[in-house]
Amino acid sequence: MFPASSDIRADAIMDWLNEELRFEINSFEPASSDASFRRYFRVKHAGGQHIVMDAPPDKENTEPFIRIAGLLKKMNIHVPAIYQQNLAEGFLLLEDLGSRSFLDQLTLESADILYQSAFDSLFKLQTQSDLAYAQLPEYSADLLQRELEIFQQWFLGELLAIALPAPLKNSLTTTLIDSAQAQPRVCVHRDFHSRNLMVLKRHSPGVIDFQDAVIGPITYDLVSLLRDCYISWPPEQVEQWMQRYYRRLDDAELIDADLDTFRRWFDLMGLQRHLKAVGIFARLNLRDDKSTYLADIPRTMSYIVQISRIYPELADFYQFLQDRVLPIYPDRL
Repeated sequence: MFPASSDIRADAIMDWLNEELRFEINSFEPASSDASFRRYFRVKHAGGQHIVMDAPPDKENTEPFIRIAGLLKKMNIHVPAIYQQNLAEGFLLLEDLGSRSFLDQLTLESADILYQSAFDSLFKLQTQSDLAYAQLPEYSADLLQRELEIFQQWFLGELLAIALPAPLKNSLTTTLIDSAQAQPRVCVHRDFHSRNLMVLKRHSPGVIDFQDAVIGPITYDLVSLLRDCYISWPPEQVEQWMQRYYRRLDDAELIDADLDTFRRWFDLMGLQRHLKAVGIFARLNLRDDKSTYLADIPRTMSYIVQISRIYPELADFYQFLQDRVLPIYPDRL
């Protein structure tokens, strides 16, 4: 299978593979796309098969991907090897980690084993990076606030045509940012979830989509994994996994907090992430014409409601959701 001739960038990739890399191509077809402007193709050729990343230089920067791939590889985290680079065009030739993501393989029977392998990779990420030399941006208060504004602008404003009252916006923002900044700082993948973890026969999991890594709160990746926007588990199972990982961090003396404090960090970090995610899903639909992400809003919104209900300092926000958001949002999706 080969791309349609109207796909100019795919044609340019084919030229690069044929003329510069001298591949004898048997097939070339889409492998996946993501919420950015990046695309991925799987190329099968006489010498094997690879993934080609297509990152238009005017929209995407491949430098963080290359640099962070090297950083994670030094931690013995299985990221795709980079075999060839064409930075002028925005093409990378990558190791093919297959198409079996955690999301495709997770069942009640497989979940414990798969998540244990994810915990192992996450622990490496949080313990083996030298933050002073990692050259990663800080997950700052300004960045956290900008992310919260995505929810307010795109989900509340653009999709539902309602606004979060200023006093409520300020209290919610302060609560979530203060909790995030109170946590120990570690290397944060930032999208550590079931679609970005690949099930492999050896050295599983493969970890992808790491180019937005930052230095930030210790619970961020854990809650991304356990309260995933694309698959959900019973609260008691999430609590069990969360406690297991807490004990691992505590044994390693990476945290100086009791379980109740850690749980609060975990819950509020998840709320911040899920508000951002709902805003991004709405933006992908309205701005980028990617309506498939709307199907992930109900699951993500359920996390938001669940956490807002149990913390007294979020009572006003929970009431806002009940009075203004939940009565109308399903009709707008």
